[in-house]
Amino acid sequence: MSDSKVPRRGGRWKRSTGALARLFLPLLGACFWAAGAAYKPVIIVHGLFDSSQNLLNLQRFINESHPGTNISIIDLFDGYKSLDPLWMQVEGFKAVIYPIMQNAADGVHFICYSQGGLVCRGILSTLPEHNVHTFISLSSPQAGQYGDTDYLKYVFPEFVKSEVYRVCYSGIGQKFSICNYWKEWKENFLKIQKLVLIGGPDDGVITPWQSSQFGFYDDNETVVEMQQQDFFWSDSFGLKTLAAREDLIICTFSGVQHIYWHSNETVFRGCMEKWLV
Repeated sequence: MSDSKVPRRGGRWKRSTGALARLFLPLLGACFWAAGAAYKPVIIVHGLFDSSQNLLNLQRFINESHPGTNISIIDLFDGYKSLDPLWMQVEGFKAVIYPIMQNAADGVHFICYSQGGLVCRGILSTLPEHNVHTFISLSSPQAGQYGDTDYLKYVFPEFVKSEVYRVCYSGIGQKFSICNYWKEWKENFLKIQKLVLIGGPDDGVITPWQSSQFGFYDDNETVVEMQQQDFFWSDSFGLKTLAAREDLIICTFSGVQHIYWHSNETVFRGCMEKWLV
């Protein structure tokens, strides 16, 4: 008698479990969807000689900290195509990124690495309809690049810093993105809610490294920090306004070489994670 009851009770339990699953799984899925929907989409732009494949660790960090985030690593101007003139790249990236913005009613975040930081700044300055909330500039030469670097030697191996400006300021030199770093539309730029500038003294490529935070050399090759630069005090493109709004964040890490910024989880946790909401 007991043997005959066990299957029936088990059958009822299985049917009840199936009914509960059908009831709660959609609710559980909706919860995960809502959690992802709470995070703004993140758009990532690579640097010189890079591709989207170089930024997969950064994508993983975001997925782990903010599950469900819509992440777009833009796969354009990879490898040696990253040497194309910067304004060409700005227009190319803009054409791909703008539709992503249009589909994000609450806005998007930018994480832009190295040369990508200049591309993103160009997009922000020239796209009045952008809806970028946070612009994270990850070791990007925002104030320019001085002299020769390890990257520059791949492009112009015969020149050193005392002569490279002659090439970069020529018609031929200006056809290369890396020469466009040498020395933009304030109202558009100031639509961002946060500007996060990440860099550090052991970068080894950005010269001076403080350029990643809008510092640069004076005529005596002494670094002048951003707050003492003329473009800051004149607020020529909005840095002083951002600082006054307390929306300008400076994040400095030592011990990080240039090619490792986007794969360093400590940098992500300390400088990026909290802004990607």
